[in-house]
Amino acid sequence: MTDVFSCELDQAILNCQQCSRLSDFLQTVKIQYPDYHARPVIAFGDAAPKLLIVGLAPGMHGANRTGRPFTGDFAGILLYQTLHRFGFATRNDSVSADDGLQLVDCRITNAVKCLPPENKPIPQEIRQCNQYLSVEINQFVQNGGIAVLVLGTVAHQAVLMSLQLKAKNYPFGHGAVYAVTSSSGNDLRLYDSYHCSRYNTQTKRLTAEMFSQVFAKIVADIKK
Repeated sequence: MTDVFSCELDQAILNCQQCSRLSDFLQTVKIQYPDYHARPVIAFGDAAPKLLIVGLAPGMHGANRTGRPFTGDFAGILLYQTLHRFGFATRNDSVSADDGLQLVDCRITNAVKCLPPENKPIPQEIRQCNQYLSVEINQFVQNGGIAVLVLGTVAHQAVLMSLQLKAKNYPFGHGAVYAVTSSSGNDLRLYDSYHCSRYNTQTKRLTAEMFSQVFAKIVADIKK
């Protein structure tokens, strides 16, 4: 898939208002925080990555503020530290969209592109936004992508939906790895991790060691 098509996809996402609940909520947020991005958030990273990371949705004071996935909030701390440790990022923190950070062989997106109220998208919104995730994954595969890391159950199920696979055959579990096939017949490996949210990291549901173990598996498989 060409860079021109990628730009067209990004523009379609930025202009999307197909989910009225999310669109109305973003308008309210923009009034309250006029300096915030407060629009759908597009993917960030390498144009031809080996690893695609799929999160849930933009955070209120993170990606919704800065316009870049996992940038400027607590959820990005562990993620970017780990990406840097394993050579996927040029620095170990992500504070703004113009901080100079670059991803290497990695790209980050979300299952839902808009900030949802209370960080909880409804099933209809996840299905609606899946049209974009499906194109992103197809682009990822066509550009030689190998590994998809999902952060949390919603992202896991959204990726399976985009691949037209049944969730019951691929239950979510931290550390689980599945061999899956894309709609174009390409082989992929799907890696599960708990989301690197403030709640999960502070309660130790997800530790830095647990997260690193997932990335160690990914790196080992990519280098095969």
